[in-house]
Amino acid sequence: MKNMLRQHLVDRLGDNTDKIDEVISHFKILRKKRNEMLLNQGEICKNVYFVARGCLQVFVYDAESNETTRDIVVENNWCSELISFGNQTPSNENIRTVEISELYYIDRQGFQKMMENVPQFRNVYQQILEYSYANSVYRINTFVALSSLERIKWLMDNRPGLMSRLSGKLIASYLGISQETFSRLKGKL
Repeated sequence: MKNMLRQHLVDRLGDNTDKIDEVISHFKILRKKRNEMLLNQGEICKNVYFVARGCLQVFVYDAESNETTRDIVVENNWCSELISFGNQTPSNENIRTVEISELYYIDRQGFQKMMENVPQFRNVYQQILEYSYANSVYRINTFVALSSLERIKWLMDNRPGLMSRLSGKLIASYLGISQETFSRLKGKL
């Protein structure tokens, strides 16, 4: 599985891979069961994760303790609470495994060392930030303009694997609709 992390980094670095082994040496493997917390709201985020296998949910609780899912992160993608990780402040979000997951993670100390010593790693981090920002803005802007049915169609078109992989409750949370609405509308498709 570490080959997946290596290939992911090579794809982003192009021909500039002379320190890739140094970067990979700072990542550790973490195997988690389904529904295990990686980060709880209020904790300081200490790691950035690369998902080699499995699925993660990034979410918050509303005033009634209902989950609102900001993101669902699957294989070959990165996950962290970037504000907490960067500023070392308490997290506003939770991160949990949705499936049995195999993750590679780098802690803040290793991350800072790579940022200082390996200029190419800064490029990878910048790409992660840009992707995360663009994905969040796109999803927010798109969902504001779409009806519940259109959100389900958007998910089917843009992230089709999630429909068969995740529970209706989690998908509804990700789409910002009730589970009942999701079930009713899904039957119409």
